Amino acid sequence: MHVDRHPRIFASSDHRASDRTLEVLGRELKDADLAAPPVVLPDFYHKHNMEMPSSIAVATLNSIRPTLTSASVNCGMALIAFDAGRPSEDQIARFYASVKSAYPYPPTKRRDLTFDEAVQCAVDGAEFAVDRWDLDPDELLRIEEGGKLDLDAFGGRERVREEIPWLLFHLSRMRFGTIGPSNHFVELQEVEEVLDSDRAARLGIQKGQVTLQFHAGGGVLTGAVGALYGSRKGGNGMLKRIMRLQKPLHHLAGARSLEELRNRYALYFSNDCPPIPRDSAEGERLMIANAAAMNYGFAFRLCAYSALRRMAFDAFGSSSRLIVDSPHNSIYEEMVGGKKAIVHRHNSVRAYAASRMAGHPIFSKTGQPVLVPGTNRTCSYLCAGSVGSDQALSSACHGTGSIIDDFARRGLSEADPEGHSTLRFSYKRTEPTVVHHLDNRGVDEGIAILESNDIVRPVARLRPMAVLN
Repeated sequence: MHVDRHPRIFASSDHRASDRTLEVLGRELKDADLAAPPVVLPDFYHKHNMEMPSSIAVATLNSIRPTLTSASVNCGMALIAFDAGRPSEDQIARFYASVKSAYPYPPTKRRDLTFDEAVQCAVDGAEFAVDRWDLDPDELLRIEEGGKLDLDAFGGRERVREEIPWLLFHLSRMRFGTIGPSNHFVELQEVEEVLDSDRAARLGIQKGQVTLQFHAGGGVLTGAVGALYGSRKGGNGMLKRIMRLQKPLHHLAGARSLEELRNRYALYFSNDCPPIPRDSAEGERLMIANAAAMNYGFAFRLCAYSALRRMAFDAFGSSSRLIVDSPHNSIYEEMVGGKKAIVHRHNSVRAYAASRMAGHPIFSKTGQPVLVPGTNRTCSYLCAGSVGSDQALSSACHGTGSIIDDFARRGLSEADPEGHSTLRFSYKRTEPTVVHHLDNRGVDEGIAILESNDIVRPVARLRPMAVLN
């Protein structure tokens, strides 16, 4: 089957994909067994500590290519809606003080889980979190894949214990459900405008409502699995030191033949991260480990959701509910062009149209909800996957930060004419600072590209009022 190797680039006359960054992607995919043309989404840029650019989706027929996503899968975002009005500045300050106290930085080394609970997170995903933190099981309907990839076909809990070492589960007891600084954030917002009243009502969103959007990783286990099954640029120093001992023990000491020993050495100990055939024993091992890491990440973020809504209730006196939770770094087996393929998303989210969500009581009518943030000085958007998303491997960009920065640098975006601002809380300072908003031209450009190609439909625009990052 001939597949066009040139990427499908979703851009505009005011925001084009960088030729240099496209070359990086092209070099990685020059011999890939593509199931469809690779996809380049609007927020396309290259972080120095990542092998591949952000905002891509690539589907292969039989090769798993870990570098086509982050070394830590299931980094993602969630949106919470509150039932009370806009909180006062004192209430907001109390809320963020609680968040910083619960999730200090630098983080502690306290054990948040037992060993068995860490394993159970990898097996049961968000279902574990529902039981552990007494959440409504209906919350699972708002999480991609229901917050759980089924491991029974791989051998279940026993096989997970075989493919992920004891030490990694022991480490994964720590720092569970944390947020932390960097590009992760906890942002209070107000629904400034509803753009699709039918979808908004079905999702539980209305004008004037207060929401909280948070961006969190997938936890310790996701990064550990990424480091175990390849040589990656990312990862902290402690993890790299652990892997100098753990990787040889896990992969080489457990080899059952000289051929398997050589194969594992080539795959996991070279200076890069070679593709692994899906229909091989090593492909099966990697998919089991990937599914377990994804499950742990779903449980991790639902734990954070439980804690944040409790702190918000204490500060605001408001009940709340989950609108959506989805990862933007993932490896899934999905149908592409009528065939099963391996879809890799790097800093891009799944954006299934309603027709691909058959049987879901909400998303089968709305399409899969998609969060497309701006920054803390612009609005963000809640969207839903639309019928044209197939042309983009059912994917959308997970933000528009590079577009906003580019527009500001080039003078295409200026100060917000209405004078909005965000209270920015920080781990470095006791008191918040005031961040004055830009206009929305940068984030609107990203949304316009997605909407004009029928990848998503905007549902609501969300204006930030306070953030911790």
